[in-house]
Amino acid sequence: MNNLTLKQLRYFEALARHGHFGHAAETCAISQPALSMQIRELEDTLGTELFERGARQVRLTSFGEDFALRARDILRGVDELEDLARAARTGLVGRLRIGVIPTVAPYLLPTIIGNLMQMNPSLDIHVRETVTPKLIQELAGGRLDTAIVALPLSEPSLTEVALFTEDFVLVRAAEEAGKPVPNRDMLREMRLLLLEEGHCFRDQALSFCNLQSTAPRELLDGSSLSTLVQMVGAGIGVTLIPEMAVAVETRSASVCIARLKSPQPSRTIGMIWRKTNPLAAQLGQIAEVVRQSADTLRRKNAPTGPCDNP
Repeated sequence: MNNLTLKQLRYFEALARHGHFGHAAETCAISQPALSMQIRELEDTLGTELFERGARQVRLTSFGEDFALRARDILRGVDELEDLARAARTGLVGRLRIGVIPTVAPYLLPTIIGNLMQMNPSLDIHVRETVTPKLIQELAGGRLDTAIVALPLSEPSLTEVALFTEDFVLVRAAEEAGKPVPNRDMLREMRLLLLEEGHCFRDQALSFCNLQSTAPRELLDGSSLSTLVQMVGAGIGVTLIPEMAVAVETRSASVCIARLKSPQPSRTIGMIWRKTNPLAAQLGQIAEVVRQSADTLRRKNAPTGPCDNP
C-alpha cells in the first residue's frame, strides 16, 4: 500500500462531515473534481470504497465509518503537534480559531477582536458562529481552539472557565413603558417570543419561566434576537434578551426594556477548550481579554433605569 497523505485525510474528513462533494470542496478551498480525484485515489490506495455515492449526497460505508474514527484521531494529533509548537513560542501568535454562540457574537466579538489585535497584530483570527452543540462537536474534532458559550456544560473532555454573569431583561412594546413589570408566573400566560430550537438561550428562558419546550403555547420563534425584538416592536408579544444585546437590538425598534423582579434570570458566559490542548496557557490569556472586553461593554451599555425607551 502506498503511503496515505495528510491532505487526503483532510479531504476525506471534510467529505465525511458534509456528506456532499460541493460543500466539502468549498471547505477545503479546492475544486469539486480535484476533491473527487483525491478521494478516489485514497480509495484505490486502500483497496476498498469509503463512500456510497448517491445523486445528491454521499454517505460513509461501514468501513468508511471505522476509517473516519481513526482518521479524525490522526488529524487531531497532527493539529495538537502544531499547537504544541505554537505553545512553545512566546506570547499569542499564529492562528486562533474561536467559536461563539449567536447570542454573544454580534455584541461582544468586535470588542474582543479589537483587544486581541491590539495585544498582538500578528494573530490570525478565524471566527465560527453557531449553536453550542455544534461548537462542542467542532472542538472535539480539532476544528476549533476554543469557544465562548453559556456555562455550565459538564463535558468531561473540556476545560470550562467562567468569565462573567449577565442578567436577562424583558423587552416590551414602547407603549408598555411605566406599566408594572410582570413576574415569572405572569410571563407564562403571555405570548413569549423565543429563539428557535437549538439555541441555549431559548432553553434558559424556558427554564426561568418553568415552561417545557414541547408544551403548547401561543408563541412565535425567531432565528435571531433581532427578529424577536422587531416582532415585539410590532406588538406581537414580549421577549427576553441578554443585557449585552440591549444597545444594539433596541435602537431601531419601538420597544422598552424592564428589569424583572427577583428571582432575576441570568446566564454565565465562559470559555471552553479541550483539556488536551497544549495552548491552555495562551487560551487562559485570551479568556482574560474576553472578561475585560465584557466589562468594558457592560459599563458602556449599562441601562439607565427600570424601563428605558431607546
